[in-house]
Amino acid sequence: MPTPPKSILWVDDEAELLEPHGIFLREKGYAVEWATNADDAVDLVQRQPFDLVLLDEQMPGKRGLEVYREIIELAPNLPVVMVTKSEEDATFREAIGVNVRDYLVKPVSPRQVLTSVAKILEGSQIRSQAISRAFVERFRALELERDRDLDWRGWVDRFAELTRWDVDLAAAGERSLYDSLRGLYPDMRREFAGYLKTEYPAWLRGPRVERPALSVDIVPEFLLPLLHGSKSAAFVVVDCLRLDQWMILEPLLTQWFDVETTHYFSILPTATPYSRNALFSGLYPSEMAARHPGWWGEREDETLNAHERELLDLQLKALRGPTPVKYHKISSAADSDDLERHLQGALVAEGVSAFVFNFIDLLTHGRSESMILYEVARDEVALRQITRQWFERSALLALLKEAARRKIPVLLTSDHGSIHCNTPATVFAKRDATANLRYKFGEDLRAERPEHALSFSNADDLKLPKRGYGGNTLMAVGDTFFVYPTKLREYQSRYRGSFLHGGVTPEECILPLALLTPR
Repeated sequence: MPTPPKSILWVDDEAELLEPHGIFLREKGYAVEWATNADDAVDLVQRQPFDLVLLDEQMPGKRGLEVYREIIELAPNLPVVMVTKSEEDATFREAIGVNVRDYLVKPVSPRQVLTSVAKILEGSQIRSQAISRAFVERFRALELERDRDLDWRGWVDRFAELTRWDVDLAAAGERSLYDSLRGLYPDMRREFAGYLKTEYPAWLRGPRVERPALSVDIVPEFLLPLLHGSKSAAFVVVDCLRLDQWMILEPLLTQWFDVETTHYFSILPTATPYSRNALFSGLYPSEMAARHPGWWGEREDETLNAHERELLDLQLKALRGPTPVKYHKISSAADSDDLERHLQGALVAEGVSAFVFNFIDLLTHGRSESMILYEVARDEVALRQITRQWFERSALLALLKEAARRKIPVLLTSDHGSIHCNTPATVFAKRDATANLRYKFGEDLRAERPEHALSFSNADDLKLPKRGYGGNTLMAVGDTFFVYPTKLREYQSRYRGSFLHGGVTPEECILPLALLTPR
């Protein structure tokens, strides 16, 4: 059965003069009905459904905006386009204020009307079709590029492109094409792990010019220049923010900021005690343990991040002399409420205001413990949607708006990403092995299947603290999570489908780094 045409109600007391416009719309596949006064228009909306209303603002009797309010009471979701002779700012602003979908000033051409109508009624479908055509044209090339050797810049470009397609195809609802795209991920992850196996130790040995920016470089290379052009700057770290999550948040900020996004690589392991301490200290883990032994012990939990404010203070002091630092960690609803109550005082007038927001990390970890969270954040697409919903009502957005109001530049980034893990990888270890699911330290560690993990026997290759003779490091590859043979079923039932971090995938390693300059 053919789809019925979209129906348009055009309300104008000069309907006979506009009939050529109506004919043009009918030729383009729309059904058009006319009303020459407010009462007839309201009566028609009561009696039959319409997909859109074209409404004249200046008619005898009631103003168009009065008619608009009556129509919206009857059909709250009915889009209305105002068509008027008035060019007065007051009328234009009033129309925008009541959420009129578009505003056309007479005289209008048939093509102008068609453009407005198509944008509202078919815009999402047209965009989806355009995205689908573009991806189909690009997909073959993406398949052929899978075996091409890449440097670190090439890996950033490849991952950023696949992530952009991921976001766009999911938004367009193109499930079959989205599944085709996701089919490229396993090979990408495998090749990326092979690349980092050799290149990451070389980066740590070689000069800075031959490697990408790493966690230890963010303050000197990106935050410090902000302080050269401004008395104050904000440094915001959103724990566990993935590149795809940032891509859906970025457009929400463009009304307040000019946004410039680049990328950097997290140090390994891609876990908070290592990567976030490296951000704030500018030190690799072995350097951290040597310089601050009282702040770094044998623990593997986030109590190792208890001194981020002091580390940032020391790093800035070494780079530019004493610099005022104010630090906030937001890990609960109470923390968020407190920040919003004291926004003005949270941003210093001179120096650096540093913030760590833990919501996304808490959400990803919480999925393993809560069936409700597991259901609402079932996959990457759902996790993005929840991230956006949180952000739109978050203390983070309130903070960024306040920074924009006060013309304070912001450097926003993440310490590591996460990956949706579905494949258990059996590992063999002695009792001294650490308990982490995506990375482990211990004596004689090995994976049952070598392709499931990268193994490093020399802690110096990763600039990690030495752990005694025979110790080695194991980091997960692809979407695996480590399980022991004796606890296979327990770990599978608890952690399969979890978002985890600490391993070696583009999702965990390649991170957004955004400079927000207030407009």
